[in-house]
Amino acid sequence: MSSRSQTGASGTPLLDRISGPADVRGLAAHELPALASEIRKFLVEAVSKTGGHLGPNLGVVELTIALHRVFDSPRDRLLWDTGHQAYVHKLLTGRKDFERLRSRGGLSGYPSQEESDHDIIENSHASTALSYADGFAKAHQLRGLTDRHVVAIIGDGALTGGMAWEALNNISATKDLPLVIVVNDNGRSYAPTRGGLAEHLTTLRTTQGYERFLEWGKDRLRGTPVIGGPLLDTLHGAKKGLKDVVAPQGLFEDLGLKYVGPVDGHDTAQVESALRRARTFGGPVIVHCITQKGKGHAPAEQHELDQFHAIGAVSAKKKPSGPSWTSVFSDEMVRLGGEREDIVGITAAMLQPVGLEAFAKAYPKRVFDVGIAEQHAVTSAAGLALGGVHPVVAVYATFLNRAFDQVLMDVALHGCGVTFALDRAGATGNDGPSHNGMWDMSILQVVPGLRVAAPRDGARLRALLREAVEVEDAPTVVRYPKGVVGADIEPVASVGGLDVLVRARGVSRVLLVSVGAMAQVSLEAAALLAERGVGVTVVDPRWVKPVNSALVGLAAEHELVATVEDNGRVGGVGSAITQALRDAGVTTPLRDFGLLQRFCEHGSRDEVLAEAGLTAHCIAETVEDVLAPDDQPFLRGAS
Repeated sequence: MSSRSQTGASGTPLLDRISGPADVRGLAAHELPALASEIRKFLVEAVSKTGGHLGPNLGVVELTIALHRVFDSPRDRLLWDTGHQAYVHKLLTGRKDFERLRSRGGLSGYPSQEESDHDIIENSHASTALSYADGFAKAHQLRGLTDRHVVAIIGDGALTGGMAWEALNNISATKDLPLVIVVNDNGRSYAPTRGGLAEHLTTLRTTQGYERFLEWGKDRLRGTPVIGGPLLDTLHGAKKGLKDVVAPQGLFEDLGLKYVGPVDGHDTAQVESALRRARTFGGPVIVHCITQKGKGHAPAEQHELDQFHAIGAVSAKKKPSGPSWTSVFSDEMVRLGGEREDIVGITAAMLQPVGLEAFAKAYPKRVFDVGIAEQHAVTSAAGLALGGVHPVVAVYATFLNRAFDQVLMDVALHGCGVTFALDRAGATGNDGPSHNGMWDMSILQVVPGLRVAAPRDGARLRALLREAVEVEDAPTVVRYPKGVVGADIEPVASVGGLDVLVRARGVSRVLLVSVGAMAQVSLEAAALLAERGVGVTVVDPRWVKPVNSALVGLAAEHELVATVEDNGRVGGVGSAITQALRDAGVTTPLRDFGLLQRFCEHGSRDEVLAEAGLTAHCIAETVEDVLAPDDQPFLRGAS
């Protein structure tokens, strides 16, 4: 490609000329391949430095260009399901400063209403955009706004989620609903999409399209004397049957949804044509685009696992060494699988991210990937447990929120022995507010009979996972954070099942209850207080639900109980201990430290924790204030 075509007639890079969608619409068709090339180059260079979702965005470059040429955002509503493929959308809507992508003060890794009017929903959980779109389109109808469109862009992986099909069921019932559904079909979510829907889309993806067949027929029959016209009418009359033979998309048309495609999602002209047809239809229509995740970047295209779904930042700094929490869980699951044939694993389209890949390779018949369908995963686990096996459901902590009713009514009510392994619990940082796993220890407190374990290190993760799968008459949860596991912290004593991490020298005034991965911070806070002459005993309950009676007894012996957890303060472990103390008639005051009960801005885990006061300095300072409120805090202003 010549330098002129790469930069446009003015010699200025095309991407530099784009400050909004109007500029995209102003480009000539022959300039679009060069723009796509510039965008891919920009993404590879920028995201390689910052980390982020590279593969999904490389796969939607032409599709996003076409969307902004056909529709007028933000007047027309573009709703991105999941949202991790919205980087190209950000670029075309004037946001090109990617230097601090996913870092505090920089661009979010997902659509963000604070960043732009073009970002309609801050959505980073899958399978929800169709429901949003249904509501938007109906609102436009009710308000008489007939001059605007609603477009939902959803991946084939997200279509495996039950909520997407609840939305389709309702959308199809309103025949005149002006709604365009773009299916971005790359055959993957994190990994290859599984299930019957995936097979159906594969059939559509690999079969000669009806529209091309019909165009061929028109060309041939129009040139046939006498019988050409009648045969062409017959061809149109047989449209439905021909479509089922040539491109069997009946699944969608039987729902009452117009179907266009499949089209090459990397051919801007094809996508534009399909979108323009869909825009004028006047009712709900699906545009099926075939794309390739990681398109245009050879390492991503050749990466068999996830095609660079998400990558880390390339940094000159030495990265922390040691195993991750996920890898510790993964190794222990393989060991458990070898010891017990009744152990099975369940994942919701995230086999590798949650650490079940090794288990699947070792015991392929004992892993079930249900797609992005957490609700089904949980109730299916209940059925497995009732059938005589012990399922381990491995999900990110934030995604268990989606299946709370199933945990409560399908698992706990029936006393099912199901273990939930909650990865990325607590503050996860740069993935933003929806991915912080800060809700699980609050919402699970209300589930009768359920037990929750919070390991502080790798040794405790292995031990608590083993204890959890031994429970066969109630659900158990083992939750652990994102990142590298630190050194094991051995207890100095054990009291009634509690691990004592530090025993105060002399009189112990403060009982510091450390929850899970907050152990190191708690130990550092205790050390600061000890330097000031405040005796502190640090304990790790290991199992935080139900509250250990030994903890209640220890609390009665202290002036203050302080709990430290990387969960929201409302309804968390601190709240549960407070209630247990009241019920037992223990009047020792309690101060709970936890995450701020709000949607935390994206940033590093340390930044999120510091913002919530979950640092050794803040904890020690606050404890000192509570013990001696009239004294000058000894740590205030210290480094």
